Amino acid sequence: MIYFDNSATTKTSDLVLQTVVSDLSSDSLFANPGALHKLGDSCLKAYEQYATRTANCLGCRDDEIIFTSCGTESAITAINGYVNRNFRRGKTIITTETEHKATLEVLKQLETKGFRIKYVKVDLSGKPIIDELEKAMDGDTILMCFTHVNNETGAILPIKDIVALRNSYNKKIAIYLDCVQSVGKLDINLTTLGVEMASFSGHKIHAVKGVGVLYIKTGIIVEPFILGGGQQGGMRSGTESLFLANAFATALEETISHKVESASNVSEINEYLRKELLARKALIVSPEDASPYVLNVSFDGFESETMLHCLEKYEIYVSTISACSARTKRISYVLLAMGLDRKIASNSVRLSFSRYNTMDEAKEFISKVDEIYSLYSLKR
Repeated sequence: MIYFDNSATTKTSDLVLQTVVSDLSSDSLFANPGALHKLGDSCLKAYEQYATRTANCLGCRDDEIIFTSCGTESAITAINGYVNRNFRRGKTIITTETEHKATLEVLKQLETKGFRIKYVKVDLSGKPIIDELEKAMDGDTILMCFTHVNNETGAILPIKDIVALRNSYNKKIAIYLDCVQSVGKLDINLTTLGVEMASFSGHKIHAVKGVGVLYIKTGIIVEPFILGGGQQGGMRSGTESLFLANAFATALEETISHKVESASNVSEINEYLRKELLARKALIVSPEDASPYVLNVSFDGFESETMLHCLEKYEIYVSTISACSARTKRISYVLLAMGLDRKIASNSVRLSFSRYNTMDEAKEFISKVDEIYSLYSLKR
């Protein structure tokens, strides 16, 4: 099997699996961290330690870390929570049409509640046009929402330029950053990055499904999404899951520890595939300076779903559009927003990699693409 769909989800690492099994079978980590007895207190201290480990990896304070169920919950909490508490300062939110559905759908909902959403145009590489962003900001703007690394194309957001522009215009405009595809791959120090909120997802970094993280900078007031017993500083009520928090912290530490060697390996795979696919008349959609972990390619003569199913016969797994939108059977809204021709967009396939992929897999992929082209030519 060749798994080239790591932007959708990743295989849980052996270390994380061992950690989860150990935690779930432990006689000392099952108590409610809110209990007043000694066992509860030890569980609370363990949970706080997982937050500290996560914060150390992300360059922030441990009390700025909130464990959630997933990246989507983190996004909803950040966006909804911020504007609900700060709407008196303004009701304009700036974003782009290439954001993840978790961002776009909550913004659509806010629009029905009287908020004004401004969509800044992106260039052919999928990056916001800075001049357009500057024009979009006004005295009513309270929030900007962007994705650090686009999950469909790998386009890397020029976040430093955006933060500098915001700072020169109005530092009170908050920035929410979706870091789901960038964490563990790009250098992230939340203290110096200059954003007020950021979201992360465990299953994209070889943890398990069911855990995410939300970063909220100290001093930023956000309305809680889940109310109840006031856990996690009142930001997310509900009994804390120790094994999930530990799984995230462990996966993040492990991913960062492999970052350099993984980037080198994945870059070689990406460069090889770009070269070989271009030689076969495929169109590379991902920009040259994209994250090496994502390669979007359009196959001439093959609709994306046709190529996907041809490849899966060889147990090679890729995706067409974001897994969060795949079953709607629509052309990628991300590629259309970038200005790509509908035919090119309808033929695009996303390959996405992890540290577990190999050059041998890349060569096998090219071999099978050749077989598919050959079979297709015979049938025609």
